[in-house]
Amino acid sequence: MTRTLLVLGITLLAAPAHADINHVLTQSAQISIDQAYSSAKRIGSTYSASGSNVTPSVTSGSTTTSGAIGGLNLGSLTSGVPAMVDTNYAVTTAGSAFSFSESAVIGDTISSATEVTATTGTVDDLPSYGEVVTGSGGVKSTLAATALSSGIMSITAGGAGTSAILSNKMSLEID
Repeated sequence: MTRTLLVLGITLLAAPAHADINHVLTQSAQISIDQAYSSAKRIGSTYSASGSNVTPSVTSGSTTTSGAIGGLNLGSLTSGVPAMVDTNYAVTTAGSAFSFSESAVIGDTISSATEVTATTGTVDDLPSYGEVVTGSGGVKSTLAATALSSGIMSITAGGAGTSAILSNKMSLEID
């Protein structure tokens, strides 16, 4: 009997164990398909001329003006682009050395067809400007991702321009 009382006394006096257990399972699946895009930037008109031992002149109608330089006529715009005024050049001192450089860039006209639509993963209409960057976008095809409560995760590949991310995190904390 003494043994029974001793065991009973130790059991009753012993403090209960306190332990916190935290177990977290996190699963996620994410799939994405690139969208079609087009970015267009109009380039502007520029004109420059330089030289030595040359005399410029501009003829307008039947009048020639010596020492004048043509270039861009901002008073005459067609679809956002100025008209060019031609410049004539002649060597000032015959038989002497001369240098001459002329550069002209005719800018983009304002286009009425700048709308970009994507119905099948491709860009249907491209704007025709000086700087154009275009991406055709992704094609879903068979793209799929699954994350089951059992922890099994899977991906089925898609077409071009697709991506999938699977994440599985397990943590166990005993305090």
